[in-house]
Amino acid sequence: MKHLLRSLFLTRRFFGIGWGLAALFVTAYFLPVLLPVAMVATALLIVSTVLDVVRLYRLKAGIHASRHTLAKWSNGDENPVTIRARSDYRIPLRVRVLDELPPQLQERSLDLQTAIASKGHAQLRYVVLPLTRGAYAFGAINVLVRTSLGLAERRYKQEQGRQIAVYPSYIHLRKYELMAEADPFSAAGVRKVRRSAQRSEFEQIRDYIPGDDRRTVNWKATARRAKLMVNQYQDEKAQQIVSLIDTGRTMKMPFGGLTLLDRAINATLVLSDIALKKDDKAGVITYSNTVHSVLPPARDNGWMHRVMELLHAQHTDFAETDMEALYAKVKRVLPTRSLLVVYTNYESLNAMGRQLPYLQLLSRAHLVAVVIFRNTELDQLLLRPDRDTMDVYIKAITTKFIHEKELIAKELERHGVLTILTAPDQLSTSVLNKYLEVKARGLL
Repeated sequence: MKHLLRSLFLTRRFFGIGWGLAALFVTAYFLPVLLPVAMVATALLIVSTVLDVVRLYRLKAGIHASRHTLAKWSNGDENPVTIRARSDYRIPLRVRVLDELPPQLQERSLDLQTAIASKGHAQLRYVVLPLTRGAYAFGAINVLVRTSLGLAERRYKQEQGRQIAVYPSYIHLRKYELMAEADPFSAAGVRKVRRSAQRSEFEQIRDYIPGDDRRTVNWKATARRAKLMVNQYQDEKAQQIVSLIDTGRTMKMPFGGLTLLDRAINATLVLSDIALKKDDKAGVITYSNTVHSVLPPARDNGWMHRVMELLHAQHTDFAETDMEALYAKVKRVLPTRSLLVVYTNYESLNAMGRQLPYLQLLSRAHLVAVVIFRNTELDQLLLRPDRDTMDVYIKAITTKFIHEKELIAKELERHGVLTILTAPDQLSTSVLNKYLEVKARGLL
């Protein structure tokens, strides 16, 4: 009986008919001729409901449901979930599935409905969009079934306690991998950059030997020596690409549901994967008030898995960034000249100025590219019509903030630091463009 009371629900159809009968009884008070009709109708409702309940509870376990999804979810992407239901009833049913989603998704209105034939199967699909990394715990699958009468529902509660790990956006990563194979990223806005000697670097100038490629003739050396001289190239050595990710408080700012830290992690994942595919070495360093984790640049089997696992565990700690500690660590672990992509967030010239001396020190031994995020929400403010003087004031302040970002970029460039000024949602494309530019120009 306890199980019956917990799993049995009366439907809206039952209560709708009940309210109709109540109205009929009220009317019968004034028209007594309607009283027998109301009593017969009430008896029919009670009998029909009892029969409906008996049909629903004639089987101990008439519905079997299971949840199917990916082994791990991709942060910031749509991840499919499928609910498969099987009926052992010999009658057709109407099914509602109320899946208890992880609390991080903040979704309480998921209501899936379908029909299942006698002894039939059904699949219900939906997608989830996680916006934070970590472990997501599902609750139960609640399956509410009703017969064609639709006066009562029986609830089946199944499969509790499954956990799904949310990793950095590997779906985002696969998209760039496919583009790399198809058309070097042009579909995503990544530019092709021409270079004269791909996958090779200058070694020396030597005398021309019959059979040498005439495109390698060095005309300046030829004029000086009065004989043909050519540039000799050797296979390009693996270069080191290291992502320095700030996990301090400035990276907690959200854009489009994802924090700047998560966007930096997704971009790092893409950059590391493409760098490895171009035979470069990839590494990662995370820092805030201290250096948290170091993955020195390397290239071997399973390296992307190590990068993924390191990035999966990163979270903002709301601490102030200590560039001095970062500089000391980089100096110790990176003796070879590398491309350092620094993911941080400067909101003012003063904030950048405090870190500029250490960026200059890093740029003496390495090629440093600093990511600066555009505040795209400020751009939206400029599009709003002016309604009063307050709107004019807000737009003036907004223009000042936007201009200050551009000044920060120019100031870094003036001190020999490359900059990547980008909208948060274009971060991966902008970082890849800068990486390809550095490779093409031979700056490393």
